[in-house]
Amino acid sequence: MFDNLPLWPARASTTAGSVDALFIFLVALCTLMSVAIFATIVVFAVQYRRRKGVVAEQIEGSTALEITWSIIPLGIFIMIFIWGAVIYFKERTPPRGATEVYVVAKQWMWKLQHEEGRREINELHIPVGRDVKLILTSQDVIHSFYVPAFRIKQDVLPGRYTTAWFHPTKAGTYHLFCAEYCGSQHSGMIGQVVVLEPAQYQAWLSGGGATGTLASNGQNMFLQLGCSTCHRADTQGRGPSLVGLFGKPVQLEDGRVVTADENYIRESILAPGSKVVSGFKPIMPVFQGLVNEEQLNALVAYVKSLNPNSSGAAGVATAVPSGAKPQEPKVQ
Repeated sequence: MFDNLPLWPARASTTAGSVDALFIFLVALCTLMSVAIFATIVVFAVQYRRRKGVVAEQIEGSTALEITWSIIPLGIFIMIFIWGAVIYFKERTPPRGATEVYVVAKQWMWKLQHEEGRREINELHIPVGRDVKLILTSQDVIHSFYVPAFRIKQDVLPGRYTTAWFHPTKAGTYHLFCAEYCGSQHSGMIGQVVVLEPAQYQAWLSGGGATGTLASNGQNMFLQLGCSTCHRADTQGRGPSLVGLFGKPVQLEDGRVVTADENYIRESILAPGSKVVSGFKPIMPVFQGLVNEEQLNALVAYVKSLNPNSSGAAGVATAVPSGAKPQEPKVQ
């Protein structure tokens, strides 16, 4: 019934109901406590008002009462914390095998690219009934990706990746906003998420004229930048092999162990000297300023596709042969 209220957006994802339930509980609890407190004030003001001939008496405290009004609120707060934590961790843990979409925020637009290579601006087409993982970054200032119907809002930061995911349950068109003030045209940084039936989505996907998948474009960039001369698949190069790297622990020269996630790959491309792999020298050139965000996304997608268990939704790129000849960089 709440979907018909103008201030209550549609519920179009699997997490929307749980977020709404917690929100409704908090509003109801605050309303109940506010009514109880004001009613108590009114009753006490009338019952114990100042009267002639009546002298106020000192009332001793009640240990049982004090324990009661301490334990009950504590229990309620702990319940709210656990309830919120369960929702938070569920929203922060993308399911395995989710469809990945790379999002680049820019004053004042959203640029999106699917694994299959299809690009969009201020629109995101996705299939109903499928998990969708967003890998977001900004090329200028802090933005925030907000879809009220899905009850998701994720800050988008320059210089790193953040992630969000959702599982759409209803076909339709839903509002997309930037929920972080990002400049003079912040209010115009809007878009829409179009949820399609699977057959409609496949038809839309095949009609985009994409020039290769995101991973295959990353493989081309990998060759153009000459990365294959050091990162050879046979582990004999001057740099570590990238085959099966993603998601695995990496031993660094300084003794630390880090996980090779999207942010690790990104940092290793832009500032390779910050985390040098154990057994290798810091000889990799810095690519900060040489590749843009879209090219960086393609390189990350390519490295991820080299995992044996990588999803084949976008077409897994093959490892570059050890003898592949590098080409001249064509960086925009």
